[in-house]
Amino acid sequence: MKRFPTKRAFLALAAFALANAASLAQIASARAEKAAPAPSEKTAAPAGKGAPSTEEQTVKGFWQSYDDSGKPNAWFYFTEKDGLYEGRLVKSFPKPGEEGKVKTCDKCEGELKGLPILGLPIVTGMKRAGLAYEDGEVLDPRDGQVYDARMDLSADGKKLMLRGYVGVSMLGQTKTWTRLPNDAMPLNALPTGPDAPKRKE
Repeated sequence: MKRFPTKRAFLALAAFALANAASLAQIASARAEKAAPAPSEKTAAPAGKGAPSTEEQTVKGFWQSYDDSGKPNAWFYFTEKDGLYEGRLVKSFPKPGEEGKVKTCDKCEGELKGLPILGLPIVTGMKRAGLAYEDGEVLDPRDGQVYDARMDLSADGKKLMLRGYVGVSMLGQTKTWTRLPNDAMPLNALPTGPDAPKRKE
């Protein structure tokens, strides 16, 4: 006649089985962690992936200016040479009745006097400091006056704030220009003109 284990013996056997099962699970987990390959540089996600570029725009390229009524009145092309930026007048929008006339800078001084305004260096000597351009000059071809100037480029590179002044920037006037496409005009069709005059100290 078979004897069944007492209740106390049955509980002891069950506790022993559970303890063994837990130990086996811990051993299996430890072996799995040991066998798993350590993360390498090849499998790691590249740092900064998807982050926006920190490279700033520059003023180089084509820009459109506006008259006091908000209508476009000229295009300028900016370049850089030896760390200085300059903008030349490359296209103008004549008023009704002035089509076909060649405008000249009759009130300009020195080597610019009497030259066609198309191709003239209008904004000169600008030194870049991030999105700001300082210590430059701007020529008003209507009266030949040359003013101190600075420029500020918007963060997206689409707007340019040009400020002309005499001595103190706070007393000047600011004009806002907008960027044009890089192919607004063929580069080989741009009007040419003299180099910018040396700045008077």
